Amino acid sequence: MGASIEVSEERGVRYLHFGSEFVQGAMRIARPWALELEYTRELLLPLILRDEPPATVLQIGLGAASITRFLHRWLPATRSTVVELDERVVTAAREFFKLPPESPNLRLVLGEGHEFVAGTRSRFDLIVVDAYDEKGRTGSMDTVGFYAAAHARLTSRGLMSVNLLTRRRGVAASESRMREVFGEHVVVLPPPEAGNTVAIMGIEPPLAAGPDSLRDAARALKARTGLNLLPTLSRLG
Repeated sequence: MGASIEVSEERGVRYLHFGSEFVQGAMRIARPWALELEYTRELLLPLILRDEPPATVLQIGLGAASITRFLHRWLPATRSTVVELDERVVTAAREFFKLPPESPNLRLVLGEGHEFVAGTRSRFDLIVVDAYDEKGRTGSMDTVGFYAAAHARLTSRGLMSVNLLTRRRGVAASESRMREVFGEHVVVLPPPEAGNTVAIMGIEPPLAAGPDSLRDAARALKARTGLNLLPTLSRLG
């Protein structure tokens, strides 16, 4: 069965835990469509790296449904598939974290992320990977085999964003595995603080646009959705 699924609240924010104090997701109750945790915002950096919003998104790991809620609210035409291993996480997301109902544009799949990616024939404009157990382990989702399977499921302009827990030894080993598949088309974002590092990769270079164009895109996204990626761009230099 695994660790218990627990929910806590503090100062207007509701948190999801897997049997420990380790936060698996968060939602500000007064603003459920916003992205409360910084790394979840950075996982959506690809929204400003391409000229068009993604038509198809694959999320691996539901957590507190933060990204699912954001995309449902602000990109309603996007077709999202969410793969989650633990049915109890889906139940908690529905009960406590305002998980939108399934629809033609939102599909929930119970299953293991690597198996789904290796088995599907669909292609995606954006793949978002944020899948950990109660001990911060990714299982097979940080392997060359997984990155190769994901590479094969991206559209030609598609991007993948991955949340990496920053451990004592850093993320160099994970970055090496990504580069074995994606080559030089991997960008590891300088983390604002210890805890989470986000990496972006694609078949084409993720940062194809110039800095001025990226800042313009970030300002437009902020005006439309409230998501502010300008601090992330500033750390990229």
